[in-house]
Amino acid sequence: IVMIRLAKQEDMETILDIVKTAKEYMKQTGNATQWSGNYPAAEDFMKDIGKDQLFVCHDGDVIYGVFAFIIGDDPNYAYIEDGGWLNNKPYGAIHRIAGNGTVKGVFREALDFSKSRMNNLRIDTHADNRTMQHLIEKSGFQKCGIVYMDDGSPRIAYQYEG
Repeated sequence: IVMIRLAKQEDMETILDIVKTAKEYMKQTGNATQWSGNYPAAEDFMKDIGKDQLFVCHDGDVIYGVFAFIIGDDPNYAYIEDGGWLNNKPYGAIHRIAGNGTVKGVFREALDFSKSRMNNLRIDTHADNRTMQHLIEKSGFQKCGIVYMDDGSPRIAYQYEG
C-alpha cells in the first residue's frame, strides 16, 4: 500500500540519509554534478516543510522516499529557451525527489500523488540524469526546453497535461 504524508521536522535525519544515498547513486550513474556540494540542504527541506510542500513515501514504519510538490509559479520556470511550455495554466512542480533504493517506484508514487492534486505538472532534470529523464519521458511528460536554476546551471524542462 502506497502511503504518502506531509514530512515533519523529526523526519529530517531520514530525509538527509535518503538524499545522501541518492547523491551516491547519481555519482555512480554519471550524474555527479546535479546535486553537488550542499544541495539539497537541510534548509531547503525545512523551507518545504514550513510551507507544507514536502512529502515522504513510507510503509508505515520506514520512510523510503521524499519529494517536494509545489503548486504555484516556479521562478526558475519563468524563462525557457529552445522551446516553450505546453500551456500557461496553473501548475504544480515536482522537485527534490529521491528514494533510498529499498523500494522501487518512488517516482511513480510521487507522480500519482501529484496528479491527484493537479493535472498540469512541470518537472526538470539535469542532462546527465539519464535515470530521471527516462522516468519522466515514459510517464507522459513532454520535453519543453531548457530552464536555469538559481546558480545558472541548465536543466531539461518537461510538462505533463492530464
